[in-house]
Amino acid sequence: MRALPSASVDLVFADPPYNLQLEGALSRPDQSLVDAVDDDWDKFASFATYDSFTREWLAEVRRVMKPDATIFVIGSYHNIFRVGAILQDIGYWILNDIVWRKANPMPNFRGRRFTNAHETMIWAARSPEGKAYTFNYEALKAGNEDCQVRSDWFMPICTGAERLKDENGRKTHPTQKPEALLARIIMSASKPGDVVLDPFFGSGTTGAVAKKFGRTFIGIERDTTYVKAAKARIAAVEPLPEDAVAIAPTRRSEPRVAFASVVEAGLVQPGAELVDERRRYRAVVRADGSLSLGPAIGSIHKVGALAQGLPACNGWTFWHVDDGSRLVCIDDMRAAIRAQMKEAAE
Repeated sequence: MRALPSASVDLVFADPPYNLQLEGALSRPDQSLVDAVDDDWDKFASFATYDSFTREWLAEVRRVMKPDATIFVIGSYHNIFRVGAILQDIGYWILNDIVWRKANPMPNFRGRRFTNAHETMIWAARSPEGKAYTFNYEALKAGNEDCQVRSDWFMPICTGAERLKDENGRKTHPTQKPEALLARIIMSASKPGDVVLDPFFGSGTTGAVAKKFGRTFIGIERDTTYVKAAKARIAAVEPLPEDAVAIAPTRRSEPRVAFASVVEAGLVQPGAELVDERRRYRAVVRADGSLSLGPAIGSIHKVGALAQGLPACNGWTFWHVDDGSRLVCIDDMRAAIRAQMKEAAE
């Protein structure tokens, strides 16, 4: 990572060692051995050693992140709380903690604890000042039946044909993450062409999904077996067509249109009445683009809030014009003006 230029990465996904601290072999009730994570890369001499390692790689990741980049770090109860504290200590700003609830978790064979059925991801901005980070809210909502996507994600662990195996049928990597998990992360917090960094690349899930979705990726991995498997896996990936991964323009990115422009364009006449969808409230359009509601005068938002006795209101979606046969939302008129602006620009 030290070879990477500063402020060069748009999104980071990090799946660091969890420091599981396994003591001896783990067996099932039938005495068969569980293929647990006992690799050397997951072993640390102490919590202090693990914390030092975590602080070092998180600081270097922060250096290579662009000012508005974000990072997802995944972990279990063994390490995620330590990682979260260090993230805050060195200046990151936590946006969400996300629970990956596993559809098919490994059972607790000894029956002495609850089944570990989830892992936790921390999503953080580089700093509190990084407020222009990418979050494809509208696209996520549209793909979730017009409901906001929650911070608990239910999906299975990596199994079946997706799981990479060696010539003896053994798992290539013990903690390979499912592509569905990375797909949601990359589609949530990046745009086509963005640079995605994975400092613990493993079997290359991040690279495979990034290539598929039209992102550029940087993967860092020191185990030659994992590197070989990741390269072969990514080489076989076919990127999706551009129109399949393009991010739809958001309302925030569209040009600003004032209600006065709607009046000036003749889409609503001064003196016309605006009503809410249930026709409970009526306001009169003034020539300057403001509304009057009795003695009160203000913007479409202020008057909409005043009518309902609320602190705020989106006047664009609240107010409608009655054209004699139906109610027309004034936001549709704003959309028409934006379409004209786009056509004129082209």
